[in-house]
Amino acid sequence: MNQNKLFSRRHALRAVVCAAMLLAGVAPAAAEPVRRAVTPAATLDVMQQVADWQLAHPSTHPEDDWTQAVGDAGFMALAGISGERRYRDAMVAMGERNQWRPGPSMYHADDYVVGQTYAELYLQLRDPKMIAPLRTVFDFIVDHPRDGSLDWETPGVLNRWAWCDSLFMAPPTWARMYTATGDERYLALAVEHWWRTSDFLYDKDEHLYFRDSRFFRQREANGKKVFWGRGNGWVMGGLVRMLQYVPSHHPSYPRFVRQYQEMAAKLLTLQQRDGTWRASLLDPASYPLQETSGTGLYTYALAYGVNQGLLDRATFGPAVHRAWNALVANVNPDGKLTHVQPIGMDPKSFDPQSTDVFGVGAFLMAGAELYRMQLQAAVTPTVVQVHNGSALFRANEPLDVAADGDVVLMDAATSRIVPSQALGKRVVFSATLAPGETRRYLVWPLTALPAVPALDARADARFAQPVAVSLGGK
Repeated sequence: MNQNKLFSRRHALRAVVCAAMLLAGVAPAAAEPVRRAVTPAATLDVMQQVADWQLAHPSTHPEDDWTQAVGDAGFMALAGISGERRYRDAMVAMGERNQWRPGPSMYHADDYVVGQTYAELYLQLRDPKMIAPLRTVFDFIVDHPRDGSLDWETPGVLNRWAWCDSLFMAPPTWARMYTATGDERYLALAVEHWWRTSDFLYDKDEHLYFRDSRFFRQREANGKKVFWGRGNGWVMGGLVRMLQYVPSHHPSYPRFVRQYQEMAAKLLTLQQRDGTWRASLLDPASYPLQETSGTGLYTYALAYGVNQGLLDRATFGPAVHRAWNALVANVNPDGKLTHVQPIGMDPKSFDPQSTDVFGVGAFLMAGAELYRMQLQAAVTPTVVQVHNGSALFRANEPLDVAADGDVVLMDAATSRIVPSQALGKRVVFSATLAPGETRRYLVWPLTALPAVPALDARADARFAQPVAVSLGGK
């Protein structure tokens, strides 16, 4: 294994470059029909088809509502791998229309989720106005917390993260704002309140979450506990989106991984033969209709685990592919995603042609992780590890690494292609790291990818400046 050290002018960052065999994708089981999307190019194509249908048929939800904001999260995942600028442009336009404000309720978790897109756009474009209103809200909440019981019958319970959906909506937003600002209070609040909600709603025997306290004693027709399909999908998606931004050296990181792996193992046993998960996890017979929003979230989460090495490829890879094939089979020829359970809080029957933008968001997030799985199955990337050895929060730190030929860099945590530029035999990029944090980047040959996001003009200008890093070998 070759190791090189990458130093900044303060000698605080180092990068380890190593060619390593990563977890490859696994072909779907022979019993499952493959309609399309079995290559990176085909996966990207169906993602764009679904996204374009959604853009042409906008939802009637307010743009700062959770429903729309989950769709936005999917659009950001697509924008991170697509060569088409219209997806991120649509997100910037949304932020401008919203004046970069979160939803109207100061403490309601659902009104934060749009901030995930704001923070991600800020990390890419570095325009302070994109996070200024949300930062004002979060600073107020830190100074004026609304603690209390999570029991659903308690007055003011919606001011706390008392339902499992909130774990997708709120803590990943706080974690992204931590990365955007370096304010450790944001991460501390996210971690503390995640585990507070978990201690209340997580069934340690079933390794699943109740939707809220009203469901503790409810039972399905078969006598089993009520665990909502999409509700647990929100948790799994939330775990992924926390693991993307909680530094791996953080004391709670292993606990997040442990809960993620527990739930993944349980969910593997609950996947149906057709590749989907039903609206009721423990009583699928009562709800036989395929359901794509929960399935999309599970596909996203399990594919992420395979890509990160948190889940065994041989065990979970086939399940991921079966799930993705089932999702793609529920895309109409015009790009409409069907079989999305409408807004709710528990298992329900519904019209098979039902769709909604949050289901599209789940589909696009899943597709981005499948895209990476398929890339890794075809081409082994080089891994670059960047470590911040200083006690300082390093925002947008310029780095460079030696490269032969045209290459593309992908953030290993988010599966997003990061802006980079070739300067001779080096590739220049930037990273944001907390004190003591290590982040990984995957280096692909340009020819391995069917498309690459366009480089921002602002990034071009930054990379054209003298870069205060150098590559030294030993």
